[in-house]
Formats: sequence, structure tokens, C-alpha cells
Amino acid sequence: MTDGPRATQGKPRKAAIAAWIGSALEYYDFFIYGTAAALVFNKIFFPDADPSTGTLLALASFGVGYLARPIGAFILGHIGDAFGRKRVLVFTVLLMGISTVLVGCLPTYDQIGLAAPALLVALRLLQGFSAAGEQAGANSMSLEHAPAHRRAYFTSFTLSGTQAGQILATAVFLPVAALPEDQLVAWGWRVPFWLSGIVVIVGLVIRSKLDETPVFVEEVAETKREKTPLLPLFRDHWADVLRVIVASVIAAVSTIFTVYALSYAVNTVGLAKTPILWVGVLANVVALAAIPLWAGLADRIGRKPVFIGGSAGCAVLMFAYLWSLSTGNWVLIFASGIALFGVVYSATNGIWPAFYGEMFPAKVRLSGMAVGTQIGFALAGFSPSISEAIGGGRDGWIYVALFTAGLCALNIIAVASARETHKVPTAELGLPKTPATV
Repeated sequence: MTDGPRATQGKPRKAAIAAWIGSALEYYDFFIYGTAAALVFNKIFFPDADPSTGTLLALASFGVGYLARPIGAFILGHIGDAFGRKRVLVFTVLLMGISTVLVGCLPTYDQIGLAAPALLVALRLLQGFSAAGEQAGANSMSLEHAPAHRRAYFTSFTLSGTQAGQILATAVFLPVAALPEDQLVAWGWRVPFWLSGIVVIVGLVIRSKLDETPVFVEEVAETKREKTPLLPLFRDHWADVLRVIVASVIAAVSTIFTVYALSYAVNTVGLAKTPILWVGVLANVVALAAIPLWAGLADRIGRKPVFIGGSAGCAVLMFAYLWSLSTGNWVLIFASGIALFGVVYSATNGIWPAFYGEMFPAKVRLSGMAVGTQIGFALAGFSPSISEAIGGGRDGWIYVALFTAGLCALNIIAVASARETHKVPTAELGLPKTPATV
């Protein structure tokens, strides 16, 4: 089989745009929780704890969402590989939107006591369950519609959408964070969560119009569909699942940047909320342009050199960013933050959607990506609370930077051990001993 007919039958631009918009809406929901956890949840849901403990508990509640992601990966991965990518994408946007709106409706600790943080954690678990299938489903959809020589470029739109979701989440919080403290705590924090009702409507409309991928329809659904995709996945592709798990801890760079560093800057160093939120906005704007550029480069020279270079750059620049926060120098903060998250981290974000998906054949692709990434992301999800625990004050940033560098090193080892796949035909991806991958 060749790639030509499938690539032309598929609709790569439509799939990529749908992945972009869907991911932007999904991850708007996911990231407004992280912003709220860093800024106000310690006062609303954990007010009886001292300030540092309340912050730690709030950040831990952010990490709890990642606990549900491996569970969601097993279930939604199975559904996506057995019954189609489209079903997963419609379900995830619906669940994410509903659970996020409900967070904005929660009573506070002062109103119902311990039931408030318990309900908060329960809804965060539902968010995590939804996110488990979102990126793997969108990546599988765009990869299987894409021309073989531009798979990284088209799959990178999923992660560009994720960055757009972060921009929306941070931008919505800019006027909210500027409210007087009593109004922010009383009602202002709820507004970004209520706006998520739009996600349900827009997401369902967009994704209900998607076509199933030709790869799934022709190769999987009609002739080779696996009723239990997880069995061949762990029997034949366990090494690549493990490789993706280890490589995916690079996501800790994102969670430390967006959650821990925000909390450190505001709660420990005492910097103003609005300017530090603008660092995230501008970094994500730069990332929107950088991600497809890095992905296009990976289509030409290969996945591994771009991925490894990005990981190494993140290890170095995290030192610069956290140090700049400790100094309070806004010029250094903006320059290092944009360089870290907008430029260098985008090299890893632009590559992994194609690189991880290309490790697996179509029959187990969504399961392989979902299980591998979500276990790795679950580990990364607790990096803000781990960082808060090891940071220990204004000068503790260096321990957090060292922790991040260690995670980047793990990613580099995992990526370096993988086979290069940028020249492998789509129909041969994940198959053993193909000439281009040996």
C-alpha cells in the first residue's frame, strides 16, 4: 500500500483545523484550573491551612487531574482504536466542558466545609479523564489524514491548539485577577469556568462534522479491527509504550512554567499578578508560530534532532527563567520566559504528536499514544506540587531547576533510543524491521 491515495482522500487541513480548535477549547478548560489553583484556590477551598500549606494543597489538586488520565487513556484508547477516533473526540469535549462549568458552580469551604475541596477534586478527576483521550484522538485523526511527508506539520496543529487554549485561559484571567481581592475570591474566579459552557456547544458542532480517518475506515474498521486493542499493544509494542511514558515527562516543563512559576512569582517573590500572567500570554503567542515551524523542520531533517535539541534547551533555560523571577527584573523575566516556553519548549511540542504516533501501527495507535503520554503526563502533573515542596522559599528555585533538568535528561534518553520515522510511509508505521526504520 502507498500513501498517495489515502493522503489525497483524507482532508488534512480540515482535520488539522478541527484538531486545533477542539484542543484550544479543551485546554482552555484544563488550564483555567491551573491558573485558579495558583492564584485563589488556596483561599477558597483550603482557607484553614497556613498560606504555604494552602498553596501546596491547591497545586496538588491541580495534579490530581493527572491521576485520572492513565485510567482515561486505557478506556478512551480502547474506544478510539476499536470504534473510531471521532467518537472519542466528541465525548472528550462534552465531558470537559460540563465538568469545568460545574467547578465554577461549587460552593466554597466556608459554605459546606470539607465537601467543597472533595467536590473540587472529583471534578478535576473528570477533567483529567477527558484530557486523556483528547490529544491522542486529535493527533491520530490529523496524522492519519496527513500526507506522509508532512505528518509532523499537520499533527502539530493539535499542540498549537493547546497553546491557544493556554492563551485564552490566561487572557480571561487577566481582568479577573485585576479585581479587588474580595471580589476575586467572592465571585470573579468563577467567570472563566462559567464561560466554558461555550466549549460544549462549539466543540460538539465542530467535531460532529469530522470524517473518520481513511486509515481507520479502510485498514482497521473493515478488515483488521482489534476488539481488544490493549492486548496487542502491550504484547507487541510494550517497549514503545515505555519509551513514550519516559519521554512524556518533558511535559513537566509546561506545568512548572504555567503553575509552579506563577505561584512562586506571586506568592513567594511577591510580584504583581497581571504582568506575570502576560509572560504566559506572550510566550504562548510566540509558540503558536514556533510550533509549526519546528514541525516543518522535523519533516525535513527528522524528529529526533529537533526533539532532543528542544529538551536540552528547556533544561538550560529553566534555570534562567526561575532565577529571573527571583530577581524581580521584568526585562529578564519576559525575555527568558518567552525564550523558554515560546521558542525552545515548542520544539518538543511541535514534534511529539507525530513522533509518538509514528511508533505504533493504526490498529493500536490511539491506545499507544494515550496510554504512554497520559502516564508520563500524570507524573508531570505533580511536578508543581513537588517543586513547591522542594523549593522552600525564595532561594529554592535552583532545586526546582535541577529537578526540571533531570526530567529533561530522561526525555533525551528515551527519544535518542527511538527509531527515526520521518521517512517511513504511513502504512508501514509501527511495523517491525521496515527498511527505513532499521
